[in-house]
Amino acid sequence: MKDNLTLSDRVKMASFCLFSNRFTNGPKVKQFESKWSKWLGSKYSLYVSSGSTANYLLLSSVKELYGLKDGDKVLVPSNTWVTNVGPVIQLGLTPIFCDINLNNFSFCEENLKYIADKHPDIKLIFITHLIGYPANRDKYSELFPKALLLDDVCESHGCKNPDGSKIGSNSLGATFSFYFGHHISTIEGGMISTDNFDLYDLMRMKRSHGLARESERFEGYIFQYPEISKQFMFVTDGYNFRNNELGAVLGMSQLKRLDKYIEIRNQNYLKFINLIKNYSDYFIVPDYNDNVSNFCLPLLCKDKKQANTLRKKFDENNIEHRPIIGGNLLRQPFLSEYGIETQKQNLNVDFVHYNGIYLGNNHFVGDKEIELLHCILEKL
Repeated sequence: MKDNLTLSDRVKMASFCLFSNRFTNGPKVKQFESKWSKWLGSKYSLYVSSGSTANYLLLSSVKELYGLKDGDKVLVPSNTWVTNVGPVIQLGLTPIFCDINLNNFSFCEENLKYIADKHPDIKLIFITHLIGYPANRDKYSELFPKALLLDDVCESHGCKNPDGSKIGSNSLGATFSFYFGHHISTIEGGMISTDNFDLYDLMRMKRSHGLARESERFEGYIFQYPEISKQFMFVTDGYNFRNNELGAVLGMSQLKRLDKYIEIRNQNYLKFINLIKNYSDYFIVPDYNDNVSNFCLPLLCKDKKQANTLRKKFDENNIEHRPIIGGNLLRQPFLSEYGIETQKQNLNVDFVHYNGIYLGNNHFVGDKEIELLHCILEKL
């Protein structure tokens, strides 16, 4: 994992610090939100303090706007980042966990059919598009036609729908993370994008304590509540999930290079796929298609002992490696009281939990790093 700030990024931030007189959420944030919406293809975007707060703010606002009740069921994958699931529980909703598949790490469709029969009252599906792979949204809509769909795109900026549009461009709500190791970075930060104005306007207020003055319908609230000071008028519950001007300056600087970064990441990923095809006795080879926006290089070892051996070899060669996100989240202490709703005996998520490893991928990776991986695999 490498910090992807360039000298040009640093100069722009330094210049901004020297000559700006505003650093909290302001005009640069609005400019970044507009540029992000244009790049993604969505109508509205909201820059927030992290991808995790993006998830919480989106889910909180959807619950209020669509009248979800405490205890309503939300379908979530068993392998995702923990703050995709955490807000479901924190907001009083009930997570229904599903096994994953080994092609794109999203929901296992066999398991989904079982859940659709057992839980036809699921109100919302919180999809994770994991490590650059787009999930099969159309299939989920088909199985749960009455459920709302939200998209956690997190570290998969630019992955695409089957029609070529970017994931999140036509979503009720989609979240993205700009953490330092992701496709672009604002050091810390996240974005929510939506085509729904009512949802966008509600999230604007909730992002800033629930203040009416953040709403584009502010004048209407002033008329409705004339006895309340318009400076501090709260019309919903809220948080301080704002980000700052400096992060927005960095985001706009990096956004100009995002398409090129995605191109390099995908070139590296294709080289990786072509390499591990030669070791298909050892690894499950993931699919490659043009809709991927690769985040990392995932190794699914067919044998658990071999996975442990490979981890040791990476350590010996000072190569950073990670589990494939949270592995089976139900094996984490935080979620150990929950279970996966399934009739299956052998879970794909457990296979990933014990046998999965990922290596970093970014625009600094090239033939040298791929060749080093080749040398290590030759010694298996």
